[in-house]
Amino acid sequence: MDFKEATENLCAGVSHEELAAALGVSVATIRQARLRPDARAHRSPPANWQRAVIELAQRRMREYRHLIDSVRQL
Repeated sequence: MDFKEATENLCAGVSHEELAAALGVSVATIRQARLRPDARAHRSPPANWQRAVIELAQRRMREYRHLIDSVRQL
C-alpha cells in the first residue's frame, strides 16, 4: 500500500448512493431527507434509517482497522 492508496482509503466516505442502496430508496429521497426541515423539498427520513447508518458505520470501522493494519506493516 502506498501513500496515495492509504490516503484515498482514509478520506473515502459513504456516498448518497451507498446509503440509498442500504435503505432501498432513491438518492433523491436521501438528499431530500438531508435538507433543512423548513425547506420546501424536505422529506422525512426513510424508515429504519438508524439500522442502515449503524451497519454502514460498522463496515467503515472494519475498513479503517484494515487500513491501520496495512499501514503499520509498511
